[in-house]
Amino acid sequence: MILLDTDHLSVLKYLDNPKCTRLSRRMEASPETDFATTIVTVEEQLRGWLEQIARKHDPLKQVSAYEQLANLFEFFRKWKIIHFNIPAAEQFKILRNQKIRVATMDLKIAAIALVNDALLLSGNLRDFRQVPGLRLENWLE
Repeated sequence: MILLDTDHLSVLKYLDNPKCTRLSRRMEASPETDFATTIVTVEEQLRGWLEQIARKHDPLKQVSAYEQLANLFEFFRKWKIIHFNIPAAEQFKILRNQKIRVATMDLKIAAIALVNDALLLSGNLRDFRQVPGLRLENWLE
C-alpha cells in the first residue's frame, strides 16, 4: 500500500498543476496499485475549509468556502481512506514515548503507515525521517 500525505494528495486536486501531472504519471507507472490516504489527512483538509467558513461572518463571503468544502467531499469519495484505529493509536503512543519531535498529526499519519506496512509519500522528509522504520518517499520532486 502507498499512502499519500496531505501535500501529495492536495496536488492531485489541481489538474492543471504540473506537479499533478508528474505525480499522476508516477502513480500510473507504479507497480503498486493500492493507493490510499489517511483519515488524518481528511481531517486536516476538512479543518482547513471549516476555518475558512468560520472566519467569514458575511454569508455571501462564505459561499465559495462552502463550495470548496463540497468539492472536498466529492474528491475524497474516490479515495480509499485508512483509519486511525487501535493498532495505529498504540503505535502513536509508542512513537510519542520515544520523544520524536514531529507534529501530532504527522505522527498519527506515520503510525498509520507503520501499522499498515505502507510506503508514505510526503514532501515533509525532514520530519518524517525521524520516525524509525517508516518507509518514505517524495514523488513531487
